[in-house]
Amino acid sequence: MGDALIIFVRALKPGQVKTRIAQQAGAQAALWIYEKLLQHTQEVSRVVKADKFVYYADEIVKDDLWPADVIKRSQSTGDLGIRMKSAFQELFSLGYQRVVIIGSDCALLNATHIHDAYRYLQAQDVVIGPALDGGYYLMGLRKPIPELFEAIPWSTPEVLKYTLAQIYFLNLSYVLLEPLPDVDFWEDVPETWKKMYSQCLLK
Repeated sequence: MGDALIIFVRALKPGQVKTRIAQQAGAQAALWIYEKLLQHTQEVSRVVKADKFVYYADEIVKDDLWPADVIKRSQSTGDLGIRMKSAFQELFSLGYQRVVIIGSDCALLNATHIHDAYRYLQAQDVVIGPALDGGYYLMGLRKPIPELFEAIPWSTPEVLKYTLAQIYFLNLSYVLLEPLPDVDFWEDVPETWKKMYSQCLLK
C-alpha cells in the first residue's frame, strides 16, 4: 500500500456545524457554508491519487456527496488529538506508507497542497499546513508518531506552537506548507460564497 488521505468531517445537520457562524449569521447560513466547504473538500480530494477515508465526527452518512470509492469510518471518542491519533494508527496498521489528514474547514485548500505533502514525506517525517488561527489544516506522517497528539491545547491558538515543540523534542524532520485561513467565522467566508448565499435567499 502507498498513500492514504484522511478527511475529518461532520454530518450536515442544522445547529451542529459551524456554530460560530451560526451565532453570527444563523443556523441556515452555517449549514449552507459547511455544505460548500464539504463540496470544495470533495472536489479537491477527488484528484488526489491516494486511498480516501472519510471519518465522521458523528454517525456515518451513507448517501451523501462522497463517491463510492471513498471508505467511511467513525472517528473514535475523545478530544481531537485522540481522534486524529487513532485514525493515523488505524491506517498505518493497514500498511499505508504515507498518510495525510485534512479537515473540511479550509476554502483555499487545493490539491497541490496535498500532493506537496506526499512529495515531502518521501524525505521528511512530518508535513504541516499551518492555519492562520494557530492550528493546522493538514498534517502528513510517514510513520505513527502518537506523541504529536498528546499534551496539545486543542482548539486554541497554541496548537501549532505545541506541536512544533513536540517535533523538536522528538528530533523529527518536518516541512511547513503555506499558511491558510480556516473558515470559522462569517468574516472568514469567501466573498463569492457570501454573494451566492445572498442570491439563494432571494429565490
